[in-house]
Formats: sequence, structure tokens, C-alpha cells
Amino acid sequence: MATTASFSMIGVAGRRLRVGQWPVTGDAKAPAPRPLVILSGIGMNMEMLEPLASRLPDRRIISFDMPGIGQSPDPIFPYTIPHMALTLAALLDRMRIDVVDLLGISWGGAVVQQFAFQHRARTGKMVLAATSAGGTMIPGNTSMLSQMLDPMEYTVEKALRRNLAMFYNGGGADRVSLNAATAPSPLGWSCQLAAFAGWSSAAFLPLLGMPVMVMGDADDQLVPPANAHFLHNAIPGSKLEMTEGGGHLFMLAQPDAFIGKLTGFLDS
Repeated sequence: MATTASFSMIGVAGRRLRVGQWPVTGDAKAPAPRPLVILSGIGMNMEMLEPLASRLPDRRIISFDMPGIGQSPDPIFPYTIPHMALTLAALLDRMRIDVVDLLGISWGGAVVQQFAFQHRARTGKMVLAATSAGGTMIPGNTSMLSQMLDPMEYTVEKALRRNLAMFYNGGGADRVSLNAATAPSPLGWSCQLAAFAGWSSAAFLPLLGMPVMVMGDADDQLVPPANAHFLHNAIPGSKLEMTEGGGHLFMLAQPDAFIGKLTGFLDS
């Protein structure tokens, strides 16, 4: 699937990041909703978000490749989840955007949770899909998790697609196309793993006051559905939506159903 996004390299918070934007292509006369920032899973470049962004023509979509992922350069120093939340805030400053809605998928869910805590006034609504609270995460399939620890498995396209197929299609009845996937660098992959390993949102989840929808899939082998229930119970007033048969990337395996629930929540 060809991408409809425009990409640029932007220097922000001491980093150079590849930033992607999907413009509004729907009814130009309708009031424009808040921009939606989408941050995706570990090792996932922005092109893999095209099946979602193309189904949101009435909303401006913003994303960026994490350091060492996609076409963003390797990080010079390791980073933390709070650092990347600050980087997102600095990027929005550069783009002169005050308030955004947030969609965090898997690893990206950690950054959007941290951003929502650090920058509550800039957060409209937040959707957490196939993600967890970090250090309190209920672990998934042990063989899958152990294989993630070898960054050399993700530097060759053939190995990358094989491993992503195992991780992201694991448990799902509907397959996800990985044709748009590009291999992260070993350093980029390692820094993402290290940042998540030392992070937890459990202490601040009860302090989140914005509207939140938590989404999970019953057949997710990487982030078991118990994590979605944990987030839902910890975040006051949050909404829980569970699916079946999609596996870890249920939002890409079942994009129409996912977008229906996403827009229903964001537009309500």
C-alpha cells in the first residue's frame, strides 16, 4: 500500500527525527478535529501505519520514527520514556500545535501515557491499544519475549519480517501485511527495549483525568489481555474495548472495526 503521508527530517530536543504527517483529505468545510498523534510498536516504522491513517481522512495524523527506527538516525545516547515524551512536546511546539489526541500502540503506548501525565493540558483524549503499564506488565509468551532480546535478529529484512510475523501475528486469525516494514538498527532496537524495561506508569495512572479508551485483543500473545484490564481498572473513568482473533496488531488485522471504535470514541 502506497503511503499518503509527507515525511521530513526535523531537529528537535537535540535529536533528528523523521516526522510523518497525513493531511486532512475529507470534507474541508467540516470543523477540523484535534490532530491525532499515533506512536506505534517496537521496531515499527511509520509506513506500517498507513492502513490506519488512510481510514482517517477527516483528521490530521502526526507520527515519527523513534531514534534508530525507520529512517530516523541512531540515538547518540540512550533515552528514556520520559525523554521521548518531552521530545514529542518539543515537536508539537515546533509545529505550533497546542492540544492533540493520542493513540499509543504497544511500545508507543508507554510514550503516550507518559506524555499524558507530563502534559495533561495538551492532551485531549487518549487511546491505548495492545499496551501495558511497563514494569507491572503481565508477561506474554516467554519464547517470543526472549527472542526480542537479540537485536541482530532485526537488522536483515528477511529475518525482520519473519520475527515480526511471529510477534505481531501471534494469536491472530487475520494476518497483517508486513510489506511496509523496514529493519531497525541494532542500536535503535536495543534502546527501545532498554527504555521500556526501566519504565512504569502504575504510580500515575490514577492521576490521569482525560478521557481514555483502553483496547486489547483476547488472542494477543505478546501483551496478554490482562494488561488492558489492569490499565482500565487503574485509570479512573476509562473505557475498555476488547476484540478477538486479531492478535497483537489487531488494529492492523481488523482495521475497519478498529477505526470504527477509535473514531466513535474520539468524536463523541
